[in-house]
Amino acid sequence: MLFLDGNSLNLDDFIKVVRYKEKVELSKISRQKVNDARKVIDKIVNEELIVYGVNTGFGKLANVVISKDDVCKLQENLLKSHACGIGELFNEEVVRGIMLLRINALAKGFSGIRLSTIEKLITFLNDNIIPCIPEKGSLGASGDLAPLSHMALALLGLGEVIYQGEIMSAAIALKLAGIKPVDKLMAKEGLSLINGTQVMTSVGAITTYDAIQLSKTLDIAGSLTMEALYGIKDAFNLEVHHTRPHLGQIDCAKNILKLVENSQFITKQGEKRVQDPYSIRCIPQVHGASKDALMYVKDKIEIEMNSATDNPLIIGDQVISCGNFHGQPMALSFDYLKIAIAEMANISERRIERLVNPQLSEGLPAFLVLNKGLNSGFMIMQYTAASLVSENKVIAHPASVDSIPSSANQEDHVSMGTIASRGARDIFNNARIVIAIELMTSCQAIDLREKKQLGNGTIEAYHVIRNYINFIDEDVIMYPLINQIEELIKSEIVLKAVENKIGMLN
Repeated sequence: MLFLDGNSLNLDDFIKVVRYKEKVELSKISRQKVNDARKVIDKIVNEELIVYGVNTGFGKLANVVISKDDVCKLQENLLKSHACGIGELFNEEVVRGIMLLRINALAKGFSGIRLSTIEKLITFLNDNIIPCIPEKGSLGASGDLAPLSHMALALLGLGEVIYQGEIMSAAIALKLAGIKPVDKLMAKEGLSLINGTQVMTSVGAITTYDAIQLSKTLDIAGSLTMEALYGIKDAFNLEVHHTRPHLGQIDCAKNILKLVENSQFITKQGEKRVQDPYSIRCIPQVHGASKDALMYVKDKIEIEMNSATDNPLIIGDQVISCGNFHGQPMALSFDYLKIAIAEMANISERRIERLVNPQLSEGLPAFLVLNKGLNSGFMIMQYTAASLVSENKVIAHPASVDSIPSSANQEDHVSMGTIASRGARDIFNNARIVIAIELMTSCQAIDLREKKQLGNGTIEAYHVIRNYINFIDEDVIMYPLINQIEELIKSEIVLKAVENKIGMLN
């Protein structure tokens, strides 16, 4: 059980809940804070004070005063009118992340929502009732209004959910689960549920966690390629990297040295050639820069996970209109994330090219096949990798530099942060395939060399891959093999096998 207090959620705990379905509960102190903030809202309603979002319209309609009798209807109308999402549905992990992050933000006690409404959202999360949330429709300022409205509607028994693996109306799902919907939303509750950055943050958090793991697998792939091409070890000397002490660079160099330790394929400076090409020699500098970027984004995500992103906020006895819903801090971070992951794939593709190109591969047969001409071997594997990295370059264009005014120009600068996070996810999916191709290609190349000892770490990766995919001596249908290696990366089977042998990678 994970106790949420709005202040201490981290990326690892986030993944435990969204991926491994750990249950959650509000902390005792959060319950008190939530109740205290609600009293402030109730007082405003009872005294008929005019406060944005409590008894006024929204956005450009903020100057329209709503009668005391209509404040509940106002909140329900807000959800219905704002549920304008379109496109494919977010997957289960992302939606679980959205709910978890919204609960944690509300647990801080600055939103004025009722405790019972938060607890209903916790029930949805713990019982794995997944609101159907379309991916598109958020501008990333005023929060992720459209997608969060789809989430919030389900609490009222409206809209659709995925329950027990099937899409159905929320009303039917709740009946099957024996759960009563929220009877009605009280003043400000609808706004409290949808005004925040939880959609972009959920997508970005999952992508960042997985990208951190992928960066370790990238080091494994790079090490196998280095061995297949008789790479020079000298450039990975830690004394060299301490002269330019970027943490990611140093960590990557340590990883490579651990992975290739005792390898008979690795050479010394001047033994076969004076120096390696950049895609080998500069692995620590390039992989390491992406590692540093991922750590930066992780830090920003963990701040955002524990932030109040509602508007207005209840600060003591005051209700203050503010801009904490604006997604710009995350939009910039996720654009950076896109670039960092794209570069992981870029350097991997360059190494694939070196492996299959007989002019660059240190004596390996063209396209890594013996009976060439009749067989094309790994020729089109490089095409696929090249296609994916080129697609990534298009997606990596920053979303955050764009803004379109909305709500009759009241909301005249928006972040597009949710577009940035979705782009990072798409780049990550492409990058994982490219790295899968490098793993497969490097193992093929190693099998075409004379039999020698691989490194302490790379031998484990090689054995895992060869347990699933054999050496290819004549052309076969390739795409199932790519998918198989990608699944080995996704499930972390390769990474775990290596780390079980040589210890945790950075």
